[in-house]
Amino acid sequence: MTHLNWIAFSIAGFLFFIGLEYLVSRKTGRNYFQFAESVANLNVGIAERLLDIFVTGLFYFFFDYIYHHFAPWHLEATWYTWLLLFILTDFVWYWYHRLAHEVNILWAAHVVHHQSEDFNYTVSARITVFQAAFRCLFWAVLPLAGFSPLMITSLLLVHGLYPFFIHTQTIGRLGILEYFLVTPSHHRVHHSSNEKYLDKNYGDVLIIWDKLFGTFVEEDDKEPCVYGLTKPLNSHSFLWQQFHFMLELCTAFRRAGNWKARWNVIFGKPDDIDPDIRGQLEEKWLRKPGSRKQTKFQRIYIVAQTAVSISLLFVVTLLESMIPAGLAVFIVLFILISLVNTGAILEQKRWFFYLEYARAMLLAVTFLFYFPHLYVFVSVLIFAGLVTFYFSRIRQSFHRWLFQRVR
Repeated sequence: MTHLNWIAFSIAGFLFFIGLEYLVSRKTGRNYFQFAESVANLNVGIAERLLDIFVTGLFYFFFDYIYHHFAPWHLEATWYTWLLLFILTDFVWYWYHRLAHEVNILWAAHVVHHQSEDFNYTVSARITVFQAAFRCLFWAVLPLAGFSPLMITSLLLVHGLYPFFIHTQTIGRLGILEYFLVTPSHHRVHHSSNEKYLDKNYGDVLIIWDKLFGTFVEEDDKEPCVYGLTKPLNSHSFLWQQFHFMLELCTAFRRAGNWKARWNVIFGKPDDIDPDIRGQLEEKWLRKPGSRKQTKFQRIYIVAQTAVSISLLFVVTLLESMIPAGLAVFIVLFILISLVNTGAILEQKRWFFYLEYARAMLLAVTFLFYFPHLYVFVSVLIFAGLVTFYFSRIRQSFHRWLFQRVR
């Protein structure tokens, strides 16, 4: 029991509050949840949590190395150093967050968090491992200032938990708390694409930094928040959500005429990128817009896949220190393929069956690897051979089974 990673149960808590918010929104007659948006949001969060299992230790090692090799002094853990660290962490978070909206390379990692046109607890899951890596570079100033890695990671857990509860429309203004804390009202402004609200309210726990540095705007009841990007993404593809702005930067970098222009592509503002590039890339890579409404049957299939991914994530997180490395790799690959597959089904991509085939082969190889018996080998070989031989026929049947029900 001592080897269990109890952070896994935060996944259950996360789902509980999402369910509670959904029930409240239904009971009050407000439509805060769209099916495809919610699934896409959860997919991003599953991937980030999954990859975090492997990189969190690296972040701690990074802090520990700076603390022991470069910090001019080491601060003891007292109530006032904890308070000071909390304030500094929130201050650094503000500047990371603000620069993530103002610098292209940082926005490429952060844009995923702002893509959803919903605003509910599922949106809080929209964090990428790239964003976590950039944050880590900003946090590096804290061990350099003499704070221990244990103190830092403990407070970062608080900073990671608090924002979850401010991604909601079910909570109104909170009275006196509005003056010094980041509240759901303040954060609704931050996620809005209204011109009045753009690039405002960057704070994580304390709103005082926005008021101090001139980036605070109060939510206006006369101007309802419109969520998402200024140019809507119009896609629930897992891969497109993760990498579309990186592709835009690569395209702009390739077209730049000199090194000054290329520098500006990387470190300039998102507004400086030619807006036509997105449309050109969408024309090349995305399916033409059309009806993407899912039937009840498709929703059941997608929910089942998402439930399996979340269940596997829970198990691999809980048993992190006990799962063999090889099995962990298989599980990670299975989940990642499932996330891409779910996005492909939401987009009604016909190539999704290739991912189904890849998952089936991955399961077969995993089973053979851990049960290396002759009868298992023969069974897997027969299964793989039949699926491969009848691939086209199975694919056509699967397409009819899943997609023709849309009609």
